[in-house]
Amino acid sequence: MIASNIFKWIGSLFTDVFFLPFNWLRTEVASADFGWWISNAVNWTFLIVLLFLFKYWMSESRRFVKEGTEDKA
Repeated sequence: MIASNIFKWIGSLFTDVFFLPFNWLRTEVASADFGWWISNAVNWTFLIVLLFLFKYWMSESRRFVKEGTEDKA
């Protein structure tokens, strides 16, 4: 019973709290002329963060290969 309540709480958290900005974008901003740009700004932000983190990960991987410490067991 407790596990069921935890999953219901997580579902409620996502639908009632985390998705509120997306519901606002879908209903209010979509009718405006610039709605497409605002809606896709979220996607572009996620993409930029992802590319930055990928670049950092690859630079760290390159550093470990140069030091010769990668894949040592």
